[in-house]
Amino acid sequence: MSVAISFEQVSRHYGAVKALDSVSFTVQEGEFFSMLGPSGSGKTTSLRLMAGFEQPTSGSLKLMGKEAAGTPPYERDVNTVFQDYALFPHMSVLENVAYGLMVRKVPKAQREAQAREALAMVALPDHGARTPAQLSGGQRQRVALARALVNRPRILLLDEPLGALDLKLREQMQVELKVLHRKLGITFVYVTHDQGEALSMSDRIAVFNHGRIEQIATPREIYHHPKTRFVAGFVGSANVVEAALATKATGVAQAFSIRQEHIQLGTTGSQSPSDWVQVEGEVVAVQFLGASQRIEVQVGDQLLTALHMEGDSSAELAAHARAGERLALRWAKKHMVMLDA
Repeated sequence: MSVAISFEQVSRHYGAVKALDSVSFTVQEGEFFSMLGPSGSGKTTSLRLMAGFEQPTSGSLKLMGKEAAGTPPYERDVNTVFQDYALFPHMSVLENVAYGLMVRKVPKAQREAQAREALAMVALPDHGARTPAQLSGGQRQRVALARALVNRPRILLLDEPLGALDLKLREQMQVELKVLHRKLGITFVYVTHDQGEALSMSDRIAVFNHGRIEQIATPREIYHHPKTRFVAGFVGSANVVEAALATKATGVAQAFSIRQEHIQLGTTGSQSPSDWVQVEGEVVAVQFLGASQRIEVQVGDQLLTALHMEGDSSAELAAHARAGERLALRWAKKHMVMLDA
């Protein structure tokens, strides 16, 4: 498999602000690669560099093996889908999809045929005569996808494309995007701040923070084996147990993460097996979430959170937990992930 995108020590500075700071990574051809992080972490800057809307301050950026610095967007084999769709309101859906082909002076009959093919690809074969105002949010997003795909790019860049949709439609579109990616086999680079999107769709995820990459790995590896406290806290909202509490609980002064769902509840003074860790604290808050319940417990200077599904071993204790009550929290040592930083 060849490399579609290569960043080698790429930086993008705006005066004293380092939007991207010596970042290196590669994206394989045909991969669904997500860039995940909070606002201002550098993920959108990276996407804009790939698209050609920005140029690196330093470093090397290659697309399909060729240096991209200085190459304008229209000469790159890349198309971008934006969160706000950016459709022309005065044009029909078919005209919107065919617009890029028209700019390239593709004959009318050919561009209309390719636009209809692209609309069929996104399950809108009969919507060509409508205007964007006559479509739902999900349909407008599909039109934006069709317009990006009609030029048959080798790389598709998606900048938080589902951010404007409601939860149910967003989840539906996640499935459709993954199916479309598998069908087309082209490289998808997806920017999001939503960990659920990244975990559910990606082949690999790069987690960005303050202009740098904290970790690149598969979704399963990112979730179960975070390398830093930022990744542990941002992806899946794991508990990060700091060195002070870690020393009391385990005798080792090294911070570690423990997932909410791996923590069981117990009564104070109860005993746990030797290969388990147990601490005690006061319940601060209880949140009923339908199929699960979240319990926040103050243990010394730290707030730890346990998540319990209906029917698990701690479900009854979780259902009756009340603020101010003291409980034991316990977990198997095998679920602890020691953190590098």
